[in-house]
Amino acid sequence: MFKKVRIIDTVEVPPDKLGDVNKDLIKVLLQEKLEGRVDKSVGSIVSVTHVHDLEEGVVLPGYPGVYYPTDFDAITFDPSMQEVVDGTVVEVVEFGAFVGIGPIDGLLHVSQISDEYLSFNGENQQLTSTESGKSIKVDDPVRTRIVTKSIDERNPRESKIGLTAKQPGLGKHEWLKDKREREADN
Repeated sequence: MFKKVRIIDTVEVPPDKLGDVNKDLIKVLLQEKLEGRVDKSVGSIVSVTHVHDLEEGVVLPGYPGVYYPTDFDAITFDPSMQEVVDGTVVEVVEFGAFVGIGPIDGLLHVSQISDEYLSFNGENQQLTSTESGKSIKVDDPVRTRIVTKSIDERNPRESKIGLTAKQPGLGKHEWLKDKREREADN
């Protein structure tokens, strides 16, 4: 889930920037330092949006920069267990589909897509049911639920999110729409 959070951190201003220390400079330095990083307490930092307070800087012996304690707002993404998320299929492989949910991808394992057997077509990058003909491919919008979560703070690309689409109200948007229309006709 995306959240707006207030964070207190320290940012180093290099010597060549000391003549123009202001909130805009601090915001840029915080963006360079934090955006794209993962912190277990707040999740993945997507964007630093506003600097509130800028205290006096501190000089540390042996370090050329000046360190400024800073209070700022950030937009973060921190997926919660059992959260329902909409995403887009970004890659299809033999064992499932990777779904983009915010700044990270989750795995929708082939066993969690449908009760039907799905065959993989590598040429078209899609999984297709031999029974109903339903398929899932790159760029398909899907609604899933987060069922496993392992966040790696040091290497965010190694984080793992497991998804399911086998519960009521979940799946490829087209399938959900078709089901609603069939139920409305009955």
